Amino acid sequence: MKLKTAVLVSGGGTNLQALIDYQKEEGDSCPYKIVIVISDHKDAFALERAAKADIPCAVTSPYSVMGKEIAQAASRDEKRLSVSDAVLDLCKKYDVDAIVQAGWLTVLTGDILKAYQNKIINLHPALLPKFGGVGMWGHHVHEAVLKSGEKESGCTVHFVNGECDGGKILIQKKVPVMAGDTPDSLYARIAPKEHEAIVEGLLLLCRQQC
Repeated sequence: MKLKTAVLVSGGGTNLQALIDYQKEEGDSCPYKIVIVISDHKDAFALERAAKADIPCAVTSPYSVMGKEIAQAASRDEKRLSVSDAVLDLCKKYDVDAIVQAGWLTVLTGDILKAYQNKIINLHPALLPKFGGVGMWGHHVHEAVLKSGEKESGCTVHFVNGECDGGKILIQKKVPVMAGDTPDSLYARIAPKEHEAIVEGLLLLCRQQC
């Protein structure tokens, strides 16, 4: 039995592509199957990657699940809960076993954390617990690492527990920070490690759940 997996995305989807590529390369030997890709941004290029791979897609932005007027007046916590509940409904519809956050920016909250306890993993572009929390995503993370003078950075795969970038750490991969690095050059060094880590994280989840 393959682990039926939902992948949550917000942007370009390079880590989603790593999961798709591994699934395609391994074929019947792959222990997971991506059954739906969900984005909290309607214009995320990751949705095009999913469509190209013939994977069902859905958008759960606050506007799409709450309506424009309600979303405009809603608090951050209300938006998070509405998006989280919409994701949970889709996971139930597609009989999802596990969830991978691959560049997903909305902090999940509410019933989905109970329904998928220890079955949701997230990829973060730094070595947690450093450089995590609200506002620490994408190039913001790499800028903070460079400003701090750290000698190394990398990425982390961890369980999701409702705390932003919290949860038990499963995998970390490290790269050196080089003299003269920019956020772009540091990201370019970390990105291949992210692609390895997210696949390894899902395979680890497969072994734990199957």
